[in-house]
Amino acid sequence: MSTTRTGSLVELAACKELPLHQFTDSATVEWIKTNRPSFPPTRPTPLRTITKALVESAAIPTRWLAEPRLADSIHGHRHGLRTAALAALLADQHGLDESDSAVVVIAAAVHDCQRHHDKDDPGHGGRAAVWLAAYADLVWTHFHRRPSPTEVIKAAAAVRLHEVPYEAFTDTDRADHARAERLCDLVKAADALDRYRLPKLSWWPSARHVREPAFDDLLPLAHDLVVISEEAFVAGATSAAAVRYAMAEKGLV
Repeated sequence: MSTTRTGSLVELAACKELPLHQFTDSATVEWIKTNRPSFPPTRPTPLRTITKALVESAAIPTRWLAEPRLADSIHGHRHGLRTAALAALLADQHGLDESDSAVVVIAAAVHDCQRHHDKDDPGHGGRAAVWLAAYADLVWTHFHRRPSPTEVIKAAAAVRLHEVPYEAFTDTDRADHARAERLCDLVKAADALDRYRLPKLSWWPSARHVREPAFDDLLPLAHDLVVISEEAFVAGATSAAAVRYAMAEKGLV
């Protein structure tokens, strides 16, 4: 399929002509803003020192991506950074210790790094989990940490299972999930919260697909992070700078 179709992502999604590689545009960002759900007023809590430090390292190098063309796509660096920030916030809300907080933020940051394209791409979670286990020293060093076998196992499980619906879990999936149940659930929830970037309302976040009580409470923040960072990106900011700006605007850092 061509990767150079013209038209906004919203228009292409409506006629089922989204290309393999999908890049946000100003018309799609405006559509996301216009369709903002009616949320009650909220005030996000700043990240703890532990998770703030992890998120500050969550912009992964483009060379880690299986397909470098996805660096600035809808599954690229902005999605990874926002997912890491949301995972950090969930880690704070659950009072996770430093080790488990590192697991969820690292897993969130790399969960889509082995995607080949921006469509369904079944198996990308499994590929990313294998990559993470193989390059654990590299990844944990990027986050200014040293990996422990337990952390690597937990992070790999969360990465692999992020794309697998709970109702589709096999016996192997359930066994892996049981090794890091809460952490897997938080990464899946953080990934789902960032679905406001997608150009179709039926693809937006839904609590039906996650197991996180605080999910609905974080929807306003998730929407705002998408809008602020995507606006900054289409205005010329880099993906990393755009998300960092959005986090600062929302008082997370």
